[in-house]
Amino acid sequence: MDNTPANKISIILASQSPRRKQLLEWAEVSFEIVVKETDESYPAQMCPGEIAIHIARNKALAIKQEVYPSKPILAADTIVVLGERIIGKPADRGAAISILKDLSGNKHQVITGVVILYEGREVSFADTTEVEFHSLTTGEIEFYVDKYKPYDKAGAYAIQEWIGVVGIKSVSGDFYNVMGLPVSRVVRALQQLQDW
Repeated sequence: MDNTPANKISIILASQSPRRKQLLEWAEVSFEIVVKETDESYPAQMCPGEIAIHIARNKALAIKQEVYPSKPILAADTIVVLGERIIGKPADRGAAISILKDLSGNKHQVITGVVILYEGREVSFADTTEVEFHSLTTGEIEFYVDKYKPYDKAGAYAIQEWIGVVGIKSVSGDFYNVMGLPVSRVVRALQQLQDW
């Protein structure tokens, strides 16, 4: 059995994202999921990295009093940025198609804010990955939206699905960050908890 520090820690994951769950399982981090609905609004003057951390912090704080104080709480929030525009989750089919048309042929940033609360302390950071799409046809975009229904995903796509496999030209940075969690950086942060 692997006895790395990350594997010795049992954490609370404040997210119901199946992708974050999968990534922690791949990293062999022990966790249980506890979520509470939170406000995802943010002050207008915040930069994208601060926004992602702000929302993640609110997710973590929402369950802070409802779990065992001896367990670290991990929360994350992922946003997509195209130029100066922050792109959230699409409201419907039309919005998803419109977002993907905007991303087509362009570079955008995927930013995941991470907050870990433990014993009255906080570790927080934002990880950024640059993604470039090939030019996509309307038919390709409509096929993806109709088959995969990416309405719960910031930027209206998941990199591990069909559109990522055939439509992405390049990725600069952590691939898993685009899936929703910079998992290697998270594991290292959890390992550092042993030194607190």
